[in-house]
Amino acid sequence: MNSQQENVLREVEERDIRFIRLWFTDLFGSLKTVMMSPAELEGAFEEGVGFDGSSIEGFSRVAESDTLLLPDPSTYQALPFDVDDDLQTARMFCDISMPDGEPLYADPRQVLRRTLTKAADAGFECVASPEIEFYVLTSPDDPRPVDDGGYFDQAKQNAAPRFRRQSISALEYMGIQTEFSHHEGSPGQQEIDLRVTDALTMADNIITFRYIVKTVAEASGVLATFMPKPFREHNGSAMHTHVSLFEGDSNAFHDPDDEYALSATARHFIAGIIEHAPEISAVTNQWVNSYKRLQFGSEAPTAATWGVSNSSAMVRVPTYRLNKAASRRVEVRTIDSAANPYLAYAVIFAAGLKGIENEYELGDPAVDDVFALTRRERRAMGYRDLPGSLDAALRQLESSEFMAEVLGEQVFDFYLRSKWDEWRRYEDQITPWELESNLNL
Repeated sequence: MNSQQENVLREVEERDIRFIRLWFTDLFGSLKTVMMSPAELEGAFEEGVGFDGSSIEGFSRVAESDTLLLPDPSTYQALPFDVDDDLQTARMFCDISMPDGEPLYADPRQVLRRTLTKAADAGFECVASPEIEFYVLTSPDDPRPVDDGGYFDQAKQNAAPRFRRQSISALEYMGIQTEFSHHEGSPGQQEIDLRVTDALTMADNIITFRYIVKTVAEASGVLATFMPKPFREHNGSAMHTHVSLFEGDSNAFHDPDDEYALSATARHFIAGIIEHAPEISAVTNQWVNSYKRLQFGSEAPTAATWGVSNSSAMVRVPTYRLNKAASRRVEVRTIDSAANPYLAYAVIFAAGLKGIENEYELGDPAVDDVFALTRRERRAMGYRDLPGSLDAALRQLESSEFMAEVLGEQVFDFYLRSKWDEWRRYEDQITPWELESNLNL
């Protein structure tokens, strides 16, 4: 037993933790949990916890259903709920392995870890900082925004800022640091930004974030949703993510002699994301509804472009504090709030690393409002369109050897099958608009 495991056992005893939740996600980012008593924790560290992997979408076949949860002691945190009921609960994220000890290739954490290992082999640490948008609604049965506020508004009613304060307090109780929170551009829409950390920890933090926000909302009698675009007339919810690569303590993206303080490494990285943007779209934007945000949302990227301080570009280079090396970063604006963060970050960083490895050339930055351009205008200016539907995104994914390599064949094949099924079920629907428009034909 290593020192981290021993520290967890000691803290569980000292804080009188009554239950341990073992967390992991399926391929699409849905949180799964197993509850156990502290008495079983030492055995879980030593031997893992067995479960039927074939019952989790995409994990393993029925003939290979025996899989193990391996608690990661570095992710141990007490949960902020149930403190006053003498039922203090803690959680740990788990890695997943086969009985022979080999990592489960389809574990989303493992998919991301493979990309991060490749980055480490090249001398880089991947870091990320997301701006997570979501809506707070009145109830599932009557889903209306809880307020009529706009961007940075001080809400007339105290419900929204109080909700954000409670969520932030719960996150910080768990050691998840936030930077800013504010009302977003549409009624009921909120944003909370998480402070930068390594990409795997951040993916864990995003899963925890969703759990915390939804739990606080439920306790407050409202509904929090990370659906990419729940309202036709309002903006979609994104998870704009600022990313950088570090070499030790040095930011590999910073060059003080460059016009935008961007190093050659940063430019190759951006070029990699732009080059592979159509292929990764089905992962960064994995739901049918994701494309309602991209096609009809304010400032949502519609083309594979980069820009300096240009919020309509897919990859934006912020110009705050150009001379501060640690702050040099790029912002990827395609990812929506309902993406699986493990897979989304795996493909984003893999695309950027591919650009560095092959020294992709970066074209000129977009200076237009790309979203306002027509498809014909975008093409005339040399901009390549992003997929406009899940159907189009899956066709790009399906033909990508690069994505098969990043995700692994098992994940790649299952992901495609599952998402094609989602698209066919969507196409099978007869919508109210069709009935209203065509019933009298």
